[in-house]
Amino acid sequence: MKKLQSSKQQLTVYLRQASMALLGILLFTTGAAADDITFTATPGSKNAIFKNTSTINYNIDVINSLKTNEDGKLTYRITTEKGVFVAEDSLKISVKNNDGARYQLSMPAGKPGFYKVSFMINVSDDDDTIRRVFGVDPDKIRSVYSKPADFDQFWDDTKAELAKIPPNFRMTEMKDSDRNNRKVYLIEMQSLDNLTIRAWLTIPVTKSKTRKFPVYLGLPGYQVPLKPSYASDPDIAILYLNVRGQGNSRDVIHTSRTDFITYNIEDKNKYVMRGVIMDCIRAIDFICTRPELDKDKIFVEGGSMGGYLTVATAGLDKRVKLFSAENPILSNIRGLDGVVQWPVNDIKAYVKIHPGLTYDKIMDNMDYFDAKNFATSINSSILVGIGLLDFLAPPNDEYTLYNNIPKDKKIMIFENLSHEVGNDYVSYQFHWLHDSFALF
Repeated sequence: MKKLQSSKQQLTVYLRQASMALLGILLFTTGAAADDITFTATPGSKNAIFKNTSTINYNIDVINSLKTNEDGKLTYRITTEKGVFVAEDSLKISVKNNDGARYQLSMPAGKPGFYKVSFMINVSDDDDTIRRVFGVDPDKIRSVYSKPADFDQFWDDTKAELAKIPPNFRMTEMKDSDRNNRKVYLIEMQSLDNLTIRAWLTIPVTKSKTRKFPVYLGLPGYQVPLKPSYASDPDIAILYLNVRGQGNSRDVIHTSRTDFITYNIEDKNKYVMRGVIMDCIRAIDFICTRPELDKDKIFVEGGSMGGYLTVATAGLDKRVKLFSAENPILSNIRGLDGVVQWPVNDIKAYVKIHPGLTYDKIMDNMDYFDAKNFATSINSSILVGIGLLDFLAPPNDEYTLYNNIPKDKKIMIFENLSHEVGNDYVSYQFHWLHDSFALF
């Protein structure tokens, strides 16, 4: 079990590294470097979540390792996620040599939402900045953008179209099978548009001919090729899905990393994500046909794009009872402009090279693929993890998704992390899965 937990941690890190490599963006500094003057900023409320009736309090601890006394000022500056100025103020500070001091900042609380705050120290011999994000009454956050009236009909029609395509499931045992006491199989199937998609299934070796294994279905991050998992958990079968255009499912759709997100984006009936989401549904179809897999114990998990696909699948497929979505992208899509660079910049670049196409037209199509719109139909148990410093899935937009989920939900917030979740999430998820499936 510990090795499965380690494998999940490695997958989370891999998804993060892959998305970083894709976008060419580095995590911005979340704390001061260990130099002459160092300082930390600790929120006065758990996970940096505050009520709007309270002030926003932070404890600022300053360490002066210089041989001189340092005088100067401590400044805070608050903006919205889009950079709109909210408040700023300063106070004088004085820290003796080789000593430390604590200061408490009280800042005004605004309306429900998440805010960026920069803490800046300016003293005689040093300057430094810490950037943080805090939330005010996030449970009250709602999107101003509505769900299309025919959203449910669009996806009912799409699922009906998928159902007409014979899946032609193929399961081929690989030559390196029986590794780490697991057998590995290449899974092939026909999905929407009759495209062949592939997955890797590993099953614990057992002498029982009637045993059914619970299934962990792992969904991929953006342009992250998944390979077989040889985790040593003896109680769980693991299916890693490579959706169309990714991993070993790139034979028909084989775009560059940049172009995948805009592939046929001008037509909602041909957009790549329509097929990608149906690939996830087809993978569940496969699980439900196998006698060695327990169709009543399926757990679906993913991070980044995998988190998005987890939410979409949870909204469309009622056969699965447990879901875990880490940093799901593409939530409140219309609200991302001015907040994130990706995928907004890639979409705008696509518009420029397609005469007659407009950004508004694409947004009309993307409403059918917005994670928050799938969330309203989720009736299974779901765990969501977010980082408040996330530059791909900002917390305001993550909460529009989360608040749309009717019930049976839990969110874990990591105030100092970006497009990732912490070890506490991995540990909770591991035990939640095993307890839910009575795997003791």
